[in-house]
Amino acid sequence: MFMNRILLEGLIVMPTVAVMIKQVPDTNAKISVQGGRVDLSSVKMEMSPYDVFAVETALRHKEASGGSVTAITVGGAGAEKILKDAKAMGVDNIVRVWDDSWGELDSNGLQSVLKQAIEALGVDVVYCGKSAADTGAGSTGPGLAERLGWSNASNIIGAEFGDAVIVSMPVEAGVAKISVPLPAVISCDKGDVKPRKANVKGIMMAKKAQVELMTATAPSSTVAIANHSMPAAKPAGKTFEGGSSASQVVQLLRDEANVI
Repeated sequence: MFMNRILLEGLIVMPTVAVMIKQVPDTNAKISVQGGRVDLSSVKMEMSPYDVFAVETALRHKEASGGSVTAITVGGAGAEKILKDAKAMGVDNIVRVWDDSWGELDSNGLQSVLKQAIEALGVDVVYCGKSAADTGAGSTGPGLAERLGWSNASNIIGAEFGDAVIVSMPVEAGVAKISVPLPAVISCDKGDVKPRKANVKGIMMAKKAQVELMTATAPSSTVAIANHSMPAAKPAGKTFEGGSSASQVVQLLRDEANVI
């Protein structure tokens, strides 16, 4: 059984915490499609916003229980920027998992290579964002937990740390506190967690930090993207003036907008 402090022949064993992060296009960027594919050549890339909350939660776990935090991303050399961003926030180690022969990984391949990396690193608990800003799938955390055979909690908005992690999760009646036994994969929502800002010392240390490169065996992709296209343009809005238009507005809200 995992414990965050285990006394073994006079030695104290601390937890190994990992946080999974992903590089995505800036959520404020203007996206265009060229030749049936999204053109990201001039788009700024950043850490997926929910992953920032996962990094903060992982660091708080370390501060409460000791141990170390390793940030992990899957991607080419360009993804090292977000690892340096995580290092500037305070993680101890940064790891990039990749092989140039992989091409584009589907969710099955992504979860498979992450499982191999987590097992190789001897991790006790994994944090991640509830979903990535580019896909919004929200499948990586639960899928990884299933592959590892670990406990899982999703969309948490707060956490307390001990031999288990006590997470706060939104439920229909409000917020529930649930004890999640370790090892576990836990995905993070915004909640009441305020991510720390990197200071000058952290930024300078991150610039010099070495990224560990790991590889794994990726299964063949089962998904092929035919093409990308922009969503259809929204129709022009309608303007109404005066009380005499009230009945028409109500009819449109009912028949076209389906809101009443």
